[in-house]
Amino acid sequence: MDFTTDSFCDGRRFRTLNIIDDFTRECLGIEVDTSLSGKRVVRVVDGIGCKRPLPEAIVVDNGPEFTSKAFLAWCEASGVRVHFIDPGKPIQNAHIESFNGRFRDECLNEHWFLGLAHAREIIETYRQEYNEDRPHSSLGYLAPRAFMAAFEESTRQFLSEVPLRARLRRIARGSRSGGPPLCLLLGAGLKNTSNIDD
Repeated sequence: MDFTTDSFCDGRRFRTLNIIDDFTRECLGIEVDTSLSGKRVVRVVDGIGCKRPLPEAIVVDNGPEFTSKAFLAWCEASGVRVHFIDPGKPIQNAHIESFNGRFRDECLNEHWFLGLAHAREIIETYRQEYNEDRPHSSLGYLAPRAFMAAFEESTRQFLSEVPLRARLRRIARGSRSGGPPLCLLLGAGLKNTSNIDD
């Protein structure tokens, strides 16, 4: 997560809170307003958490919104670890920095925002196009949503074809070698028990 700043046509400033999934490169949300406090950050990430599982960790800088009592209390209560990058080292949060650069070049710098509602509409359209239409070389030239769909399908296929004991052995080997986490591979397909050999 990170912030960007821009201006309306009348010179007033606004901010955006940009949230990226490092695995799928999907932009989970861009919150747009003239002020974004720690409590507002909590509302945004909590809302995203209602639609999809929360991450194990969130990578952020040392800004006041991310060091606020509200945000840190939410992280502790939600079981989400906060990883603060070193001051002055944005490269430690490279995925969001890369997104912020593209977002500024392709959206913020390309539009003349008349007001808050206009900015929100244009930015949400950009977010949807980014997730659904933009291929990424790191994702095999798939868009983030297409990559996630392909990953979920391959996970379901893996879970339906491999008996449970063999699956657990493969997962254990993969976890030790940097493979997908156990929760990702098990969570998508334990309802299909037709091929389980206990």
